[in-house]
Amino acid sequence: MDGSTLELPLFLLATFAGALVAGLSGFAFGLVASAIWLYILTPLQTATLIIAFGLIVQGYSVWKLRGALDWRRLWPFVAGAALGVPVGVGILTWANPAHVRMGIGAFLLLYSLYALLRPAIPAVKAGGAAADAGIGFLNGVLGGITGLAGILVTIWCGLRGWPKDVQRAVFQPVAVAIFLMSALWLGAKGAITADTVELFLIGLPALLAGTWLGLKLYGRLDEASFRKIVLLLLLLSGIALTI
Repeated sequence: MDGSTLELPLFLLATFAGALVAGLSGFAFGLVASAIWLYILTPLQTATLIIAFGLIVQGYSVWKLRGALDWRRLWPFVAGAALGVPVGVGILTWANPAHVRMGIGAFLLLYSLYALLRPAIPAVKAGGAAADAGIGFLNGVLGGITGLAGILVTIWCGLRGWPKDVQRAVFQPVAVAIFLMSALWLGAKGAITADTVELFLIGLPALLAGTWLGLKLYGRLDEASFRKIVLLLLLLSGIALTI
């Protein structure tokens, strides 16, 4: 930020809004916050803060949902993601990230529109842990390329037909794992600057307030409303990636 009078309020507003949406839906913090942050912060600062704040938002939400965690269901996704993240980072060395993002954005657009217009999608029962690990791997690759830490697992949980608490108890821990791996990678590269740490401390109260309110609102959602919110956020994610 260059110190103008509007930039700090915009930064705090974006942080609060991103945390509110993430607390409500379980994902999309980076999508909401970066829509404003990228106008006032550098791309590196934006990516670093998404990872740092994302760890807190997702970590706190996972703690609140800890009673619903099922490690037998969760471990294939985490194991797959652990293998996928370095592959995604490696792809960045030779692929065009803009082309990758546009392709993923088009997929999200088509999927979310299809699901919204055709509400009754049969639940996917086949594949078991092997299919879950494969989705976790692809999600890790996507997270390494774009920073979207839970998109594919979110879609897969919906296709599995699991209740909303079970879905969040899967895709949020996976997102935490991906954020943690990314944070370690950024730290090893020396990409975390003093200015970014200062912004993190300034934005922390707004982050905590937004997360608290989002979780309060989440408790009032029924299954149908939760599904629609997730699909609308996937649609917005697709639009953002494509544009």
